[in-house]
Amino acid sequence: MGTIAQSNDLRPVSKKIQTVTSASPVPSKSAITATEHKTELVSALLSISKSTRALTQLKLQELGFHNGQDELLLALDERVSTSVSKVADALCVRPSTVSKMMDRLVERGMVQRVKGVSDQRQTMVRITPAGLDARSRLLAMREKLEKELVAAFAGDAEAIIQTLDTVAQILRARLMRLR
Repeated sequence: MGTIAQSNDLRPVSKKIQTVTSASPVPSKSAITATEHKTELVSALLSISKSTRALTQLKLQELGFHNGQDELLLALDERVSTSVSKVADALCVRPSTVSKMMDRLVERGMVQRVKGVSDQRQTMVRITPAGLDARSRLLAMREKLEKELVAAFAGDAEAIIQTLDTVAQILRARLMRLR
């Protein structure tokens, strides 16, 4: 059985595979084939997503949280109870996923499940004082990470953020149509 070598090579997987499977060097940007170019944006976004989630997971673990729990706590309105389905829509996940994430937060006393006022069959979610405290710690962690990342940009960070926000809106809209 072979061993897996670790690499610090940050090129997209398609470029790494090309390097391994061919004797020729990795092509320059101008020499990228039409097929490779078609997936360049997707590859970059996937890489950003994976790296961001891995980095935040490490920071969340330091605070005693799992991936997704931060998003759930940040999505809740402290003034009113919110339906599980509205939280799911805000997070672009299924209501069953929200319910599973909530189980751990309910156990920790950070959120409460309550019955709907107009429809007792509807499950609503409310953030507790402990959840508000946790949310403030999560926001502080995110603000620190944001400052670190923005400081690393050589160019206009605001323009990059606006472009990424546009991409996120496009992806969210397409995802909503598919669900």
